[in-house]
Amino acid sequence: MRVLVTGAAGSIGRGVTVGLADRGHEVVGLDLVPAPDGQDGRWYVVDCTDPDAVRAVVAEQPLDAIVHLAGHPDEGSLTGSFDSHVVTTAALLDAAVAHDVPRVVYASSNHAVGRTPRTDLLSVDVRPRPDTFYGVAKVAAEALLSLYADRYGLDTLACRIGSFGPEPTSVRQLSTWLSHDDCVRMVEACLTAPAPGFAVLYGISANTRAWWDLEPGRALGYRPMDDAEAFADRVEPALADAAEAAHVGGPFTGEPYYRPALDRPVAP
Repeated sequence: MRVLVTGAAGSIGRGVTVGLADRGHEVVGLDLVPAPDGQDGRWYVVDCTDPDAVRAVVAEQPLDAIVHLAGHPDEGSLTGSFDSHVVTTAALLDAAVAHDVPRVVYASSNHAVGRTPRTDLLSVDVRPRPDTFYGVAKVAAEALLSLYADRYGLDTLACRIGSFGPEPTSVRQLSTWLSHDDCVRMVEACLTAPAPGFAVLYGISANTRAWWDLEPGRALGYRPMDDAEAFADRVEPALADAAEAAHVGGPFTGEPYYRPALDRPVAP
């Protein structure tokens, strides 16, 4: 498959770009920065909030899919979060419709449901309960994917990514960790699942302590192989563990993230 990967220079993007290429896919990279050393293939330095620039990139080559990983991976202002996650998604979806790209895979986040109290294994059928403006933007981006699947017949998949990194570093992450290799497996499953329509899955590894249901991902062909439990003896308990386990969004639900949606400076 020929796949455009946005955010290709980011921490997830670098692994996905290399991993997909190793599996025989032709990858076109796009980011705000030049290609990292050793990066092969086409690369575009483009801001995904610019719909004309995005459409021009997509128009230059036939694509089988877009993998949208670009965006600020943390809390910001409400308007900044919408630009980073909703406007960029809209630009790519419009380009996909205009140039017959049939599938868009999106890096959503567990923070779209982060205020959900953590009790039983969480399904993808729960209502959106964002924990931050970042989470609100992810909910809105998922809604756009759903709209374009219904309106235009695109296959759109939202991967609610947990804690991505080389290994888990907290007790919470023993439940929410996504390994580099499983991330590539997840994205490839989303690229190759037959006619999924609009689908949501949780982006975690096969963790023994998993908080989120992996069955929606398995139904799409995602077969995670790593388990955070392999690192459990390296993770020290911390005072924050109980608070981080109260809701699925962990620390993003805490008061340090509380702020007005439309804060304005006080006039002198």
